[in-house]
Amino acid sequence: MLSCPRCQATIESTTIQCPRCRLTLKAHGHPGIPLHRTEGDESLCATCVYDADDTCNFPQRPDAKTCTLYRSTTVEEELTLPQPPIGRQISFWLGNHRGWVGLVGLLMLSLVLVLVR
Repeated sequence: MLSCPRCQATIESTTIQCPRCRLTLKAHGHPGIPLHRTEGDESLCATCVYDADDTCNFPQRPDAKTCTLYRSTTVEEELTLPQPPIGRQISFWLGNHRGWVGLVGLLMLSLVLVLVR
């Protein structure tokens, strides 16, 4: 269970508004759009990926206290996935290009049959 950032009341993850203090927890009244908030006087933009690469188009930039698009720069670094083993990469590529693999196989078989005769 989650807790309200203002009054620490226990809330569901899909709660739109805190039942105790009426703090808006989800953006635009939609349970699937999280509303990120800052603590204190600092701005969210200081630690946001979109502000760092200058792709943010939020009207309150650079002093946004709440934002629906916020992505932390520290979280972004943690999201990098390790490379799968080379065997899995090859089998994935072969599975996605079955038509080309079959065509090359038929061409090679026909070349072998021509060279054998």
